[in-house]
Amino acid sequence: MKWTTANDITKRIKFLVKELDLKYISSGQIHTFRSYGSSGRATARIWSLPTIWQQALNTSPAYCLEVISERFDKLKPDDQERVLIHELLHIPKTFSGALVPHRTHRHRSFHHYHDTVESLFKSLKNRSYANPSR
Repeated sequence: MKWTTANDITKRIKFLVKELDLKYISSGQIHTFRSYGSSGRATARIWSLPTIWQQALNTSPAYCLEVISERFDKLKPDDQERVLIHELLHIPKTFSGALVPHRTHRHRSFHHYHDTVESLFKSLKNRSYANPSR
Protein backbone atom coordinates (compact mmCIF):
# COMPACT_ATOMS: atom_id res chain seq x y z
CA MET A 1 0.00 0.00 0.00
CA LYS A 2 1.20 3.52 -0.80
CA TRP A 3 0.25 6.89 0.75
CA THR A 4 0.68 10.37 -0.65
CA THR A 5 -0.33 13.67 0.90
CA ALA A 6 -3.67 14.92 -0.40
CA ASN A 7 -3.64 18.71 -0.50
CA ASP A 8 -6.95 18.75 -2.38
CA ILE A 9 -8.58 16.90 0.51
CA THR A 10 -6.95 19.25 3.04
CA LYS A 11 -8.58 22.22 1.28
CA ARG A 12 -11.93 20.46 1.27
CA ILE A 13 -11.67 19.58 4.98
CA LYS A 14 -10.85 23.18 5.90
CA PHE A 15 -13.82 24.35 3.84
CA LEU A 16 -16.19 21.83 5.47
CA VAL A 17 -15.03 22.62 9.01
CA LYS A 18 -15.69 26.31 8.39
CA GLU A 19 -18.96 25.95 6.45
CA LEU A 20 -20.45 23.39 8.85
CA ASP A 21 -19.35 25.51 11.83
CA LEU A 22 -17.44 22.62 13.43
CA LYS A 23 -15.57 25.01 15.73
CA TYR A 24 -14.24 22.20 17.91
CA ILE A 25 -12.18 20.83 15.01
CA SER A 26 -8.72 22.28 14.48
CA SER A 27 -8.43 21.71 10.74
CA GLY A 28 -4.72 22.48 10.88
CA GLN A 29 -4.28 19.34 12.97
CA ILE A 30 -5.92 17.09 10.37
CA HIS A 31 -3.39 15.58 7.99
CA THR A 32 -4.80 14.16 4.77
CA PHE A 33 -3.57 11.31 2.62
CA ARG A 34 -4.64 9.44 -0.49
CA SER A 35 -3.81 5.74 -0.38
CA TYR A 36 -3.40 3.30 -3.23
CA GLY A 37 -3.57 -0.48 -3.16
CA SER A 38 -5.82 -1.02 -0.14
CA SER A 39 -7.47 -4.42 0.05
CA GLY A 40 -10.07 -3.23 2.59
CA ARG A 41 -13.65 -2.24 1.87
CA ALA A 42 -13.47 1.31 3.24
CA THR A 43 -13.78 4.41 1.08
CA ALA A 44 -12.00 6.57 3.66
CA ARG A 45 -10.62 6.22 7.18
CA ILE A 46 -9.70 8.53 9.98
CA TRP A 47 -6.77 7.69 12.22
CA SER A 48 -6.37 9.02 15.74
CA LEU A 49 -3.38 9.95 17.86
CA PRO A 50 -4.33 8.66 21.32
CA THR A 51 -3.38 10.56 24.46
CA ILE A 52 -0.61 8.17 25.42
CA TRP A 53 1.14 8.81 22.09
CA GLN A 54 0.59 12.54 22.44
CA GLN A 55 2.34 12.40 25.82
CA ALA A 56 5.12 10.13 24.57
CA LEU A 57 5.80 12.39 21.58
CA ASN A 58 5.11 15.63 23.49
CA THR A 59 2.61 16.76 20.86
CA SER A 60 -0.99 17.94 20.63
CA PRO A 61 -3.99 15.97 19.34
CA ALA A 62 -4.00 15.24 15.63
CA TYR A 63 -5.81 13.10 13.10
CA CYS A 64 -4.93 11.56 9.75
CA LEU A 65 -7.76 11.37 7.24
CA GLU A 66 -7.11 8.85 4.48
CA VAL A 67 -9.15 8.55 1.31
CA ILE A 68 -8.73 5.27 -0.56
CA SER A 69 -8.10 6.32 -4.14
CA GLU A 70 -9.60 3.26 -5.84
CA ARG A 71 -12.99 3.91 -4.18
CA PHE A 72 -13.10 7.58 -3.21
CA ASP A 73 -11.92 9.02 -6.54
CA LYS A 74 -14.65 7.13 -8.45
CA LEU A 75 -17.44 8.68 -6.39
CA LYS A 76 -19.51 11.61 -7.59
CA PRO A 77 -18.38 14.87 -5.94
CA ASP A 78 -21.50 15.03 -3.73
CA ASP A 79 -20.85 11.51 -2.46
CA GLN A 80 -17.22 12.40 -1.80
CA GLU A 81 -18.50 15.32 0.26
CA ARG A 82 -20.70 12.99 2.30
CA VAL A 83 -17.75 10.67 2.94
CA LEU A 84 -15.61 13.55 4.19
CA ILE A 85 -18.41 14.77 6.48
CA HIS A 86 -18.82 11.22 7.77
CA GLU A 87 -15.12 11.04 8.65
CA LEU A 88 -15.22 14.44 10.38
CA LEU A 89 -18.06 13.20 12.59
CA HIS A 90 -15.65 10.63 14.05
CA ILE A 91 -13.77 13.49 15.73
CA PRO A 92 -15.10 14.10 19.27
CA LYS A 93 -16.14 17.57 20.43
CA THR A 94 -13.15 17.51 22.80
CA PHE A 95 -10.71 17.17 19.86
CA SER A 96 -8.72 14.92 22.17
CA GLY A 97 -7.14 12.59 19.65
CA ALA A 98 -9.77 9.92 20.31
CA LEU A 99 -12.44 8.72 17.86
CA VAL A 100 -16.24 8.59 18.07
CA PRO A 101 -17.59 5.19 16.98
CA HIS A 102 -20.63 4.84 14.73
CA ARG A 103 -22.85 3.77 17.60
CA THR A 104 -22.86 6.06 20.63
CA HIS A 105 -25.49 7.46 22.96
CA ARG A 106 -25.86 10.29 20.42
CA HIS A 107 -25.95 8.12 17.31
CA ARG A 108 -27.89 5.04 18.35
CA SER A 109 -27.57 3.29 15.02
CA PHE A 110 -25.69 3.53 11.77
CA HIS A 111 -28.93 4.73 10.15
CA HIS A 112 -29.10 7.67 12.57
CA TYR A 113 -25.43 8.42 11.83
CA HIS A 114 -26.23 8.44 8.09
CA ASP A 115 -29.11 10.85 8.73
CA THR A 116 -26.73 13.22 10.54
CA VAL A 117 -24.31 13.15 7.60
CA GLU A 118 -27.15 13.80 5.15
CA SER A 119 -28.52 16.66 7.26
CA LEU A 120 -25.11 18.35 7.39
CA PHE A 121 -24.59 17.79 3.66
CA LYS A 122 -27.93 19.41 2.85
CA SER A 123 -27.11 22.38 5.09
CA LEU A 124 -24.13 23.33 2.90
CA LYS A 125 -24.79 26.38 0.78
CA ASN A 126 -21.72 25.61 -1.33
CA ARG A 127 -19.65 22.50 -1.89
CA SER A 128 -15.95 22.16 -1.17
CA TYR A 129 -15.25 21.01 -4.71
CA ALA A 130 -17.12 23.90 -6.33
CA ASN A 131 -14.23 26.35 -5.98
CA PRO A 132 -10.91 24.49 -5.91
CA SER A 133 -8.90 27.67 -5.32
CA ARG A 134 -10.07 27.86 -1.68
